[in-house]
Amino acid sequence: MDTQAFDFSTIKQLHEHLCLDFVNSTANHQNPSEDHLKSYADLLSWSQDVELLNAEEAERLWEVASQQPIKTVALHQKAVVLREAIYHTLLDAALDQPPNIDNLETLNVALTETMSHMRLVLSEDGFNWAWTNSADSLEYIIWRVVWAAQDLLRSDKLKYVRKCDGCDWLFLDVGRGHKRRWCDMNTCGNRAKARRHYLRTQGK
Repeated sequence: MDTQAFDFSTIKQLHEHLCLDFVNSTANHQNPSEDHLKSYADLLSWSQDVELLNAEEAERLWEVASQQPIKTVALHQKAVVLREAIYHTLLDAALDQPPNIDNLETLNVALTETMSHMRLVLSEDGFNWAWTNSADSLEYIIWRVVWAAQDLLRSDKLKYVRKCDGCDWLFLDVGRGHKRRWCDMNTCGNRAKARRHYLRTQGK
């Protein structure tokens, strides 16, 4: 696979929900230069970090992507547009605001497409969803993200979605008391405390 792909293990994503890991694939939703998801290769790298694909599966999709460069670029752009629609829909929910109609439509269009690649199958524990043509489908990662998004939006966990006080990341505040303010106490939390300490020492 492309050795220039971003290594998502370096940003230590929260792994609280696949959908949240996807929207947190950028450090700043307002600044494209801080986006870690700059190519389809980055999307494959992300998929391995969140254990959506293993190395062999990612390599196989990279081989398919290498043969379809125009489609690959379009899919990367589609993934970014979808990520922003999901992010702002979740953020609206966190702020107790109605979703933006355009963002919701973007997600609904993607969901319709996603469901066309699913089918019911019978397994030992009953009927379950299965993916069709997933092994060599460049869109597979997007399908999984869309399905995860609808799962979170329809679940009881939605009421616990919060935006970090120190960055753009979203997280699930499922702890006792639901008073969590930062995505990670060791990063954003410590920076916020250091900033408050500095302001106190400066008499501000």
